Amino acid sequence: MPLTMSPSGSAQVLAEQALDRATGVESVAGNALELLIDGRAHFDAWLAAIGAAQKSVFLENYIIRDDEVGRAFRDALAARAAAGVRVAVIRDWLGGLRETRAAFWRPLLDAGGEMRVFNPPRLDSPFGWFGRDHRKLLVVDGAIGFVSGVCLSAKWLGDPARDIAPWRDTGVAIRGPACADLERAFKAAWAGLGAPLAIDNAVPAPCGDVDLRVIATEPAHASVYRSDLYVAAMARRTLWLSDAYFVGIAPYVQALRAAALDGVDVRLLVPGASDLAFVARLSHAGYRPLLEAGVKVYEWNGSMMHAKTAVADDRWARVGSSNLNLASWLTNCEIDVVVENEAFAAQLAEQYLRDLDNATEVVLDEKPRSRRDHVRMRRARGGRGSSSRAAAGTLRLVNTIGAAIGERRVLGSAEAGLLPPAALLLFVVAALAAVWPRIVAWPLALLAAWVAASLLLRWRKLRRSRKQR
Repeated sequence: MPLTMSPSGSAQVLAEQALDRATGVESVAGNALELLIDGRAHFDAWLAAIGAAQKSVFLENYIIRDDEVGRAFRDALAARAAAGVRVAVIRDWLGGLRETRAAFWRPLLDAGGEMRVFNPPRLDSPFGWFGRDHRKLLVVDGAIGFVSGVCLSAKWLGDPARDIAPWRDTGVAIRGPACADLERAFKAAWAGLGAPLAIDNAVPAPCGDVDLRVIATEPAHASVYRSDLYVAAMARRTLWLSDAYFVGIAPYVQALRAAALDGVDVRLLVPGASDLAFVARLSHAGYRPLLEAGVKVYEWNGSMMHAKTAVADDRWARVGSSNLNLASWLTNCEIDVVVENEAFAAQLAEQYLRDLDNATEVVLDEKPRSRRDHVRMRRARGGRGSSSRAAAGTLRLVNTIGAAIGERRVLGSAEAGLLPPAALLLFVVAALAAVWPRIVAWPLALLAAWVAASLLLRWRKLRRSRKQR
């Protein structure tokens, strides 16, 4: 028997309740939202907000590079810290590896600013390096906040002298009560690395008509993953996605396929060239099941497509740092905003269509010229670095091998191409173990000893904290 809804908007109430449960956070009304496109717009807006700070500046970013962009931000932060503003920075250890040295941060620290490093290597966490702080977050005075996919690096600006176009990326500037949720997310991350911040900015008054949710994902929470599945299930007309490192897993791929087979216009915009060829190959391995179901896949023709966005039914939109892969969904700290506003969704959809003018559509080749060539490219017409990527690629490879061994599903042609290199690697390991067993035994012994030591260290910390309580 079909479910009937009263004219009072019961369907909308149920949708709101479902999204509340999927994301784990409630919608905040009364915000003003500005769409920021590409690095230059981001950097100008961020530096202007930092320069006007009176009380606090909280910055959290995966990569802060020692180049003209990174130094400009460090100097701006140092200037506000010297003026008495509370400046706190969280940078990821792996994201900043080889990007900045201790001397880079000395001007900020000497001016009174603070900086903490997320998840450096620890003896008690042998596998902890998989989880990274992949957020791109800035909150100033608790009154204006920014969420994005942009890192603090001149790479996002391109190199006109070498004819390298700017990276394509998307973010938002937020004013209104939701800034309190952004600040709360930063404080929680800061407190996880040491003493909490002893500063409380007032919740901003409503200043707009945009309702949004701030999803501050932590490892194993999967809030964005649940919301992505929810939006894929709820979309009725359109679902347009852009992603930098798409490595779809079976449940999400099936959700996109089901939507497309049900008549939803599902589109996926990804980079045409990736800085990690291995991850690009894994991404390509996921094309065929999507294309067969009617999902339209496009590859960006510029230097890099780094935006992470979704827009559905001219009503729902998501912008942030989360990629469509297991690393972002399950192991990283990420931050995204889910927006429920027709005007903003329309604006994001218009930008998406403009992006497709610089993209190439991937289509199934009805008559492949070789056994390996099952897709071809055609021009799309108008209207149409990191541990995170490595972890996503590793998980996808393990999933492919597991599916092949267990015969859980039929592998696509691109996935099948991953099997010979995996088999060769296993043959090499087997040969080494047979001829020189110590080469395999010693690393396993060291790893086992490390894990054992980490367990003892964790037990000691837990016992000490229990005694203190």
